[in-house]
Amino acid sequence: MECDLLPRAAAKRPYGDRYAASLQLPAYPDAAQCRAPAKAFGCARVVWNDCLRDRKEAHAAGLPYVTSAELSRLRITQAKRTEERTWLADVSAVVPQQSLRDLDTAYKNFFDSLKGKRKGRKVGPPRFKSKKDTRQSIRLTTNALSLRNDGTVYVAKVGNLKVRWSRRLPAAPTSLTVTRDSSGRYFLSFVVDSEPDILP
Repeated sequence: MECDLLPRAAAKRPYGDRYAASLQLPAYPDAAQCRAPAKAFGCARVVWNDCLRDRKEAHAAGLPYVTSAELSRLRITQAKRTEERTWLADVSAVVPQQSLRDLDTAYKNFFDSLKGKRKGRKVGPPRFKSKKDTRQSIRLTTNALSLRNDGTVYVAKVGNLKVRWSRRLPAAPTSLTVTRDSSGRYFLSFVVDSEPDILP
């Protein structure tokens, strides 16, 4: 689908000879749709915190680093079968898995920063997330989203979200972040691969 909309914000990050462009657009979920993102935000936060706690406790006890595969099994697959965490199955399966991947990325950035492999300012260790944080978000891969011909964006387990467009996306999105800010506003941030600008 081609969407005639201009993103609210755009940033480019080099990726080989291509760029990953981040395009942010305001979204307008209806009252019913707002409940689903709230549950997804909670799912991502709980999985992040559970996995982070396991790694911190293992480190404090002098035990080996807990692998992603082990955390996925314990804190996602098996957790869904427990009474306390059964509600994790109510959201798209992409949400908890992506939250764990994001935690892995945060750890990698922290370790790379400690070793001097990462440029720029020092990166601190991952921290626990709170439902009181002013910014709540989830990140989705392409199998959990779809661009509709009517200009809406389908998000798995949420539905078709109305979006304010101003120009088409330069390419098919590779991922999507759904964010709610402190004012209760929603934004969709698409990541697309695009060719770098060529100057004359």
